[in-house]
Amino acid sequence: MGKVDLAIRNGRPVTGAGVGEPADIGIEGERVACIGIVPAARDEIDARGKLVLPGCIDAHVHLSYPLADEGEPGWVDDFTSGSAAALAGGVTTVGNICFPLPGETPLQTLEREEAQAREMAVADYLLHPVLSRPTPEVLADIPTLARYGCRSIKLFTVFPWFDQEVRGILEAVHLAGASGLLTLVHCEDRPLIAFATAQLVAEGKTGLQYYPVSRPVVSEVVATQRVVALAEVAGAPVHVVHLSSRRALEVCRDARRRGVPVHVETRPMYLHFTEDRFSGPDPGRFVGQPPLRTASDLDALWEGIAQGDIDTVATDHAPWLLADKIDPAHTIEAVRPGVADLETLLPVLYSEGVRSGRISLERLVQVLSTNAARLLGLFPRKGTIRVGSDADLVVFDPECSRVVDGACMHSRADYSVYDGWEVTGWPDVTVRRGAVVYRDGQVMGRPGTGRRAAAVQKG
Repeated sequence: MGKVDLAIRNGRPVTGAGVGEPADIGIEGERVACIGIVPAARDEIDARGKLVLPGCIDAHVHLSYPLADEGEPGWVDDFTSGSAAALAGGVTTVGNICFPLPGETPLQTLEREEAQAREMAVADYLLHPVLSRPTPEVLADIPTLARYGCRSIKLFTVFPWFDQEVRGILEAVHLAGASGLLTLVHCEDRPLIAFATAQLVAEGKTGLQYYPVSRPVVSEVVATQRVVALAEVAGAPVHVVHLSSRRALEVCRDARRRGVPVHVETRPMYLHFTEDRFSGPDPGRFVGQPPLRTASDLDALWEGIAQGDIDTVATDHAPWLLADKIDPAHTIEAVRPGVADLETLLPVLYSEGVRSGRISLERLVQVLSTNAARLLGLFPRKGTIRVGSDADLVVFDPECSRVVDGACMHSRADYSVYDGWEVTGWPDVTVRRGAVVYRDGQVMGRPGTGRRAAAVQKG
């Protein structure tokens, strides 16, 4: 073998199947060319004492925001700044949620967002079009999405029209499954939330300390049960995103025992914080949908990851400026949900999960890379380390400790919910399709070099 383009020397490769002995990884062009002994390379990375992980796939992010009202603040990252945060955190592929403009069909939404991503992204990307009302035009677009290369659609049970459109939603889920698409679903029940909120308002309990009560666990449980029913009747797979509670996880676990194709995502907030944060200073920092839950729920989610009941951990990265998040005018009826978490996803999960003994290295790779690749048709091109796979790799230092300071990170958000935390385990180098795109604290990739992640052709 002649010289390869890049060699990563003496790191310990980790996949969802196990942790290897120190080895060299040779990269030619965009792919892994060899693993073992790589005799010569044009460029080298010394990974002695480090882990080499598959690039993470954060399949749930918000890097576009077409819905902001005039003069109102919105999410502050785009495909370029979001890519920078992703790559600095070891995430090489992001899955962006794409909201339609009024009157847009799903395919039109995809084409608009694809144009932005193609010009701006440094990380590779997937696009998840959000379905508006299931009109005949919207339903007719679903098979076309698959031919376009899309792998998924997104639904929200909290949309105000959801209860009036369940028949059309069922048709959409069925069409998606028949077309090879995965349906991602935000599971909260709008009528239950509205009732709980109205009761609190009538009692004068509008402060954010009551936010968890305004979106009770039962609203997530009921919505999850309905989505399981949709999957069961439609015979189509669904992916319950940002699941937050023990009871909702049990609904999914029971469905899987019965053979219903239900997959589960949780997000880091629910693994690291509880609803007690809403009784502390600046509770707006921690507002998400669903809200933070109890310590019992937190423990159940860690157990779900360890046992394989939770398939993926994704950030739902929705970055705000701190002043906009902690606006004193906010009440349980008026909040700005979401936090920036792309750059901290891998380090914090490693530090709090692997180092603490809650999960294994293999499970870390599975929930941050391999399982998302499988669910979205990208495996084994992405999600693992093997000859022929995309050279999406992270040289990870398991002993590097840093104190988190969100104002100094790559997202345009000026704070992190982990500010002040000492986190051990950080990426040294990120390689995306053979190109070194993050090194020595600097993002080196150019906007427009990201690519839409293509599904692996079967057969």
